[in-house]
Amino acid sequence: MERKKTTSPNPSSIFFFVFFFVFFVFFAAMADCKSTIEPCSNADSCNALVGYSLYADLKVSEVASLFQIDPLSLLAINGYDLSAPGSTDRILPAGLLLRVPVVCSCEAGIRRSVSVRYVLRPSDSLISVAGSVYGGLVSADQIREANGIGDGEIVDSGRSVLVPLPCVCFNYTDNQLPAVFLSYVVRPGDTVATIAAAYSTTVSDVMNVNAMSNPSISAGDILAIALPACASSFSRYAADYGLIAAKGSIVLAANRCVQCSCGLSDLDLYCLPTTLPVSCTSMGCANSGLMLGGIATQTSSAGCSVMSCSYTGFINSTITTQLTTSLQPKCPVLSQLTAPSPPPAAPVRRPATSPAPAPGPVMNGFRWGSTGLGPVAETPSGKVTGGTAAGNAAQAVGVALLVAAIRLLL
Repeated sequence: MERKKTTSPNPSSIFFFVFFFVFFVFFAAMADCKSTIEPCSNADSCNALVGYSLYADLKVSEVASLFQIDPLSLLAINGYDLSAPGSTDRILPAGLLLRVPVVCSCEAGIRRSVSVRYVLRPSDSLISVAGSVYGGLVSADQIREANGIGDGEIVDSGRSVLVPLPCVCFNYTDNQLPAVFLSYVVRPGDTVATIAAAYSTTVSDVMNVNAMSNPSISAGDILAIALPACASSFSRYAADYGLIAAKGSIVLAANRCVQCSCGLSDLDLYCLPTTLPVSCTSMGCANSGLMLGGIATQTSSAGCSVMSCSYTGFINSTITTQLTTSLQPKCPVLSQLTAPSPPPAAPVRRPATSPAPAPGPVMNGFRWGSTGLGPVAETPSGKVTGGTAAGNAAQAVGVALLVAAIRLLL
């Protein structure tokens, strides 16, 4: 009997098929990422927040260094206790989502933060810096464009690169109420409803702020979330003019001498002396015996006489205060403020003296990040398509398929 001859598939054909399939999946997943932008036309700046997810266990000081901010301000903005010994060396767990304050400038007609720089390490690629180190808040192409790096140009370790970050301010208002805006990177499994619930807002508000015609979102999209806030009314001559605090956050002022936050049950701004070991000018109201934030009441047949000492800004390196008196029918109940909590601690997985771990796994000589390389282009909806982090799941599938193809060849 004649035996039929069978042929096995050419390993090279399998490899190239899988390679191009991976290439298609990898880039198709990144082509439709969106980021809400705010057009601008002047050179002013404002304060905003970005939501940053830690790519590894990191010290508070290491996270602060990534964004070139004060470690104590980072703790305060997240409502964490500043006074605990060694608080800036506390190791935070990977995956923790933090609020990070950024200065939002007007660059090329849109709002974005351009104050963060990063020094490349030998293990870094622009993709891993964008998608892993900075959690998808920026894309590799945006870093290239901001630094004049050409396609295919080799970027040496030790080079300092500008990392442009998304931000919006929208005049600090949402529905005619004070607000601070946070740029949030959508994670796999997120919906507009779950994001709205996490930030105590509504689906309709998230959609309105982001000019969304429907609640469809994808992992890697960057949404602007309006956080209720309490605003100051300081003089324009104050160094902290325009100070605004998101609910649940604490803002440091006057060279760390003063901390301001919202009341738990209102949107009034309350400022008190900090307990930090810093040298401060006088924080009392003259001829009253009251310190900044202090209140004295006295009842009488006419009602309740209320005297309070309020913070009015940091002017000419001096803490200024104002004493106010009023007669009210009843003595006011003192407002409760945000109680600082200890930051979450991570189990120590590396020596405290070792450098921060390199981001992203390395497979067969390739470093895979979670950031797209698509060009940035404004769409009529007011979003920016491409160029932000997305396609994590697609990239994971792609990596697995590519590794499988390589193993077939071996």
